[in-house]
Parts: sequence; C-alpha cells; structure tokens
Amino acid sequence: MIRKHYVKPRIGLYSTGLEAYWPQFNGLKERLTIYNSFIEQQLEDICDVFNYGLVDNIDHARRAGDWFVTQQVDVIFLHAATYATSATILPIHQRCNAQVIILNLQPSPQLNYSETNTGEWLANCGACPVPEFANALHRANIHYEIINGLLGQFESPTLALSNEVTHHLPEAKNAWAIISDWVQAAKIKRNLNNATFGFLGNTYSGMLDLYSDFTMLQAQTGINIDILEMDDLQAIKQTVTVEDILQTANTIENMFLIAEDSSAEKFAKKPSAQQLQQAYEVAAAQQKLVQHHKLDAIAYYYHGAPGSTFEQLQSDFIVGHSLLTAQGIPCAGEGDLKTAIAMKVCDIIQSGGSFCEIVVTDYQEGTILFGHDGPFHIEIAEGKPSLRRMGVYHGKQGSGISVEAKVKTGPITLLFLTQTVDGRLKWIISEGESTNGPIMQIGNTQTPVKFPRHPDAYFDTLFKEGPTHHCAMSIGHNASIFSKMAILLGIDYTVI
Repeated sequence: MIRKHYVKPRIGLYSTGLEAYWPQFNGLKERLTIYNSFIEQQLEDICDVFNYGLVDNIDHARRAGDWFVTQQVDVIFLHAATYATSATILPIHQRCNAQVIILNLQPSPQLNYSETNTGEWLANCGACPVPEFANALHRANIHYEIINGLLGQFESPTLALSNEVTHHLPEAKNAWAIISDWVQAAKIKRNLNNATFGFLGNTYSGMLDLYSDFTMLQAQTGINIDILEMDDLQAIKQTVTVEDILQTANTIENMFLIAEDSSAEKFAKKPSAQQLQQAYEVAAAQQKLVQHHKLDAIAYYYHGAPGSTFEQLQSDFIVGHSLLTAQGIPCAGEGDLKTAIAMKVCDIIQSGGSFCEIVVTDYQEGTILFGHDGPFHIEIAEGKPSLRRMGVYHGKQGSGISVEAKVKTGPITLLFLTQTVDGRLKWIISEGESTNGPIMQIGNTQTPVKFPRHPDAYFDTLFKEGPTHHCAMSIGHNASIFSKMAILLGIDYTVI
C-alpha cells in the first residue's frame, strides 16, 4: 500500500545582533552564530530551513525580508540572540507576511556571576530586546507569538563562561516541544494549501450543518475543490482490470478481518463472496479515480434511485474509502467537506483522522461513544478492523459492506470544523482518552471516549459552540498543534 507523501514546511530563521557590538566584544558575533547554527541543525530533521543568519543592521533586515519572500517560507523564527534595536527586525516582517515567532532561548540557566563580563552577559540577554520587538510588531499590526525557555545545547561553546548544556532541562524540553508544534502546524497549512478535495455526489439532504460555500472553504483554508459526478466513477469502473481487482482485494484482506454474523443485529452479517468481490471492484475504481483527478481527500454521498446502478455503486463505497483513508486520502461520508478537511489535518501530522459522530453516552462508565458507519482510518485502529455486511445503511438507501472498529486505547483529540453566523470557519478542539470499553456489533465504528469532565458537562460546553455533528478523531493530545494551525490559517478556534 502506497502512503500519501506530505511535503515539509518551509521555515525561515534569523538571529538578532547589533553591529556596534562586534568591535567592542571579541568573539560575541561568532558565539551568536554558533547558537543560530544549533537552532538550524535542530530544525533540519522536521522541516526545510531557510537560515539568513545574523541580522545586525537595517540593510541586512531589508535584504532578509526580500529573501524570505523568495523562499516562500511559512513561518519565520526570529531568534532573539542578543539585544538589537527593533528597527533591525521590523523591515523583515513588513516585507514578508509569514507568521512571526520570537524565540527567547537563553543559552545558560544561570550566569557564572563572579566571572561574567559584558560580552558573556550579552550572549545571554536575548530577553532584553523582546519587549521592544513586541511593541514594534504590535504597532505595525503584525501578529507575533513568543516562545520562552532555554536553548537546549548539548555542549558549551569554547568561549562560554557559564554552563550551557541545557538539553535535559524542562525549560529547554518545553521550548522545543512548542517549536515542534509550530513546525507541525506549518506543515498542515502548507499541505492544505496544495490539496485538492474531490466532492463526489452531493450532501445528505437536510443536514444543514454540513452545507458550506465552496469559495469560502477555499478562501479560508486554501484547498481546491474538484466537483465529481457518479458518472466519472462509473466510467472509470469500466476500465478496472482483473489484475486491479486482485491487487486491491489482497490489500484489503490484509487490512481487515471478515466478520461472522452479529449475534445482536439481524442486519449485520458475514459478507458473501459476491459482496466482497463487488466491494473490491469498486475500491479498485476509487483508487483510479483518485489517481486520475490527483485527489488528496474526498467528501462523498449519493443515494441513487432504488435498484439503480448508482444506488449499487454507492452501496460499495465504504471499504474502498477506508482503504483510501489509510493511504492518506481521507474520505468523509454524507458529503461533509468540512469534516474531510479536519480529517486531512489529522492525517498530515500522521495522527489518523477517523470520521465520527456522537453515538451514545455510557453514564456508568462516564464515556461518550464516537463513531459512524464508515469509513475508518485503519492506522489508528485497536487491533484489526472487521468487515460486516449491512442489510441496511440506517437512514440511507442500499446495502453493502461496512467497517466495524474502534480507535486504539490512549490519548485522542477530536477536531470539529464548523461555520459561524458570519460565514467564518471555526475549529473546535477536544482532548480525551479512548478507553477499552465494549462496543456494539452493528457494523459501525465506535470508540468510547472519556473526557476530563462529566459527559453532560462536556455536552453543555460543546453544544453551545455550534459544532457540526461530525468530527475527526486523531490519536494523541494534539490541541497545541491544532490551535497553532488555526492561528496560521487565520481561523478562530476554541479548546474544550
């Protein structure tokens, strides 16, 4: 199975300096350059770094700003290495509108006071100019964020008079965790801005929370939307070969268990060989549709007239769309483009992104079950998911094979993308824990989730935010990344 490749974000970096210091304090410039190089080296594994080096006068600032524009950076880390006037940083950000993140990372946790000279102090006084930078950026109406902590070096520079080995200290670990979250958020933004979402069919009739303006979605998230017809898929299905079907069947059978009849639900049965063959054929066609249209995600729904070709075609969607979701092409049912975007965000940071809605509350266990009739993100499954034949799709036409599974036990984050009264998007972010509680054997995905508060208290807060009834479930506690992603996209968010 070929997994979707995501490009790394492009991160700008520069360190501050004051030209007047260099002839006064021997070795200071070289020392600050070492710090700058250390930050670059730490970033290289998770992003493409565009390091301008030291900026110590206005001319350098202007050139740096123009250079960052040509490099198309997503974020600029302004490393406050020592005092510098705000006039030497503002031109950079007036020229390049990438998000500014000020790094106040002190090399040493404590100065060696008895031996510290002025040069040693200046190598550790990165916090000194930060209020001035913040004031200038604020008055220029340029949004900024600040990360405070220790630099986190693994050895002290030769000229250092204080201990600068701080990688093991909490102030360094915390700072670099936040830096990593910003890089992940930038990765989401860059990949969303280059993503094409297929909209296949239409949106489930009457689900008013799902309806959105395509132009608004592109304007606020940067995605492109390709409107597809069922005829497009049907035409591609005619080109599917026996070899295509066998290859797809082999992949699916390695991913899923074939479930027996459910003891509780008369509509949930073991799939027949013929039904599996039909699902494999449609899945092979879905693979080709994605390749032909160069899709990065899909929102889909179509009911079709009873007994029609398209009713049968859509009945076999879930298995193939679960396969695509596992490959990094998230597929959201009921034509929910907003949740497809949320699923894509989760997948970009490799934390899953399974299609969910509220299923039921377990008041005895204090959990809320989230799930749907498909598709499912197999990468975050607890064990091997099962395929069951559904005699009916509740609330929909047709019958076919669905996925029964739960998300692995441990920390999870729900990501809702909703729309406000003024036409703006809004993220709703919730962290919780997936538990090992039981689920129903009805051919649907279900995951029991425990939140820090009582289920009713959680509902009180969630419902007042005006969410959509769908969301994406990711593994891990990702609120820090998702909130930073929202800032980069310029979209409001709330964490509950």
